[in-house]
Amino acid sequence: MKLRKGDRALRPVHPNVGLEVEYRRKLKRLVDEMSRSYAHWIRAQYRRDPPAMAMDEPPSRKLERELSILGRQWLKRFDEAAPKLAQWFALATHNRSRDALKRILADAGISIPFQMTPAMRDVFHATVVENVSLIKSIQSQYHTEVQGMVMRSAAAGRDLEMLTKDLTARFGITNRRAAFIARDQNNKAASQFVRVRQEQLGLKAKWLHSAGGKEPRPTHVANSGKLYDPVKGWFDPAVGRYIWPGTEINCRCVSVSVVPGFS
Repeated sequence: MKLRKGDRALRPVHPNVGLEVEYRRKLKRLVDEMSRSYAHWIRAQYRRDPPAMAMDEPPSRKLERELSILGRQWLKRFDEAAPKLAQWFALATHNRSRDALKRILADAGISIPFQMTPAMRDVFHATVVENVSLIKSIQSQYHTEVQGMVMRSAAAGRDLEMLTKDLTARFGITNRRAAFIARDQNNKAASQFVRVRQEQLGLKAKWLHSAGGKEPRPTHVANSGKLYDPVKGWFDPAVGRYIWPGTEINCRCVSVSVVPGFS
């Protein structure tokens, strides 16, 4: 598709950087609390005298059992926090993308009431469900990795120094994953909310490459500036399916709304 005479391209709706920062901060606070809790538990265990080997229960089994108790406590904490945090994020993304598009349309002299349509509710629900799953996965992956570290440390003679180094490294990995979730989900959610609004308002869409990544996707660069169907998306030959700007991992491309027949 090409721009026709009379079509008018508007400013793109970019993912809100402030929202990404706030989401990352909330996730990091959870990760920090969890990491401190696990580190405190491990130090307490290792400061005890190594328990005598018992015929009925090896020391490593006791460590495993008590670590499982700690894991269940944090699983419950994340199970409680995830829906609230995901709801907050989905609502904030919806509101900010809606307000941004409203301002862009108003600047173009277009005033249209925005309604919460069934399609918009569907995107909202999907965003919440995906983020609940991702938030919970932070705890489950962290616990699995820490459990492996503790068991390897027990097998190697309870080396606290090495275990502490491993925990520090794991904390860094978990923090980076939380930051990635905040950034990637902010891009994806903003893209999907904009897509539904474009469909609702009968707008066209133009792909815009962000030029901000270290390793840009060649197909995205080649498609920059071209129109695509906001309902169906654009067929990316690199992945073999239809996609939208910002929906692939680490994609920072955005969609430009185009008002058809604007005079």
